[in-house]
Amino acid sequence: MKTKTLKNILSLFYPRLCIGCGEALQQHEEHLCLHCRMHLPETNFHQHADNPLIYIFAGRVRVQEVASLLYYKKGNAVQHILHALKYSGKKELGAFLGEYYGKQLVKEPRFQSVDYIIPIPLHPKKQRKRGYNQSEWIAKGLSAGMGKPYRTDVLARAQFTETQTRKSRFSRWENVKEVFVATGDETVQGKHLLVCDDVLTTGATMEAAISQLQTIPGVTISVVTLATAQG
Repeated sequence: MKTKTLKNILSLFYPRLCIGCGEALQQHEEHLCLHCRMHLPETNFHQHADNPLIYIFAGRVRVQEVASLLYYKKGNAVQHILHALKYSGKKELGAFLGEYYGKQLVKEPRFQSVDYIIPIPLHPKKQRKRGYNQSEWIAKGLSAGMGKPYRTDVLARAQFTETQTRKSRFSRWENVKEVFVATGDETVQGKHLLVCDDVLTTGATMEAAISQLQTIPGVTISVVTLATAQG
């Protein structure tokens, strides 16, 4: 009772705010208010194998499934969510949305064969500066929602790269094509790997990661992100 009372008092002076709209959260709400949660622009791409995202990788790398939870565009609530997750220290938001999405993914037979969830790694220098890897927190959430383990020892980032913002697809590919190294051992050979990240735009970063993972014998690779710019 004392803890609940203390929380109520603190909320008067330090109100918890919705990351989507900035309004005060109710006691039972977490990260997002009910209105923002109900109006999130969900893609439902995980329900359809032949969705627009699969064509991002066509003729480049082999992927089994590709899906994103939300549509992203400049100025919408998803932009605020991604910014908070990546730059404002709201790492728990990644786990929150990852778990929410994982519970949807695991209902689809095409995702039930996933063996391991693999987050896109940050370079150690960038991770030290940020304090965490947002993709790893997404992977934690997906793991909880799907009941599948996540692993950070399968893919490493060997080179530090410039930010991808405002780069063309070719420039993005040139920026990341040799930055990843597959580090997985024989325990991932022949497995279905679900690679996750925060947002999918041109697909250059994901393509570079998949190219390396495909050097592991017999793997099948699928991709999920929290958001995509593809509408």
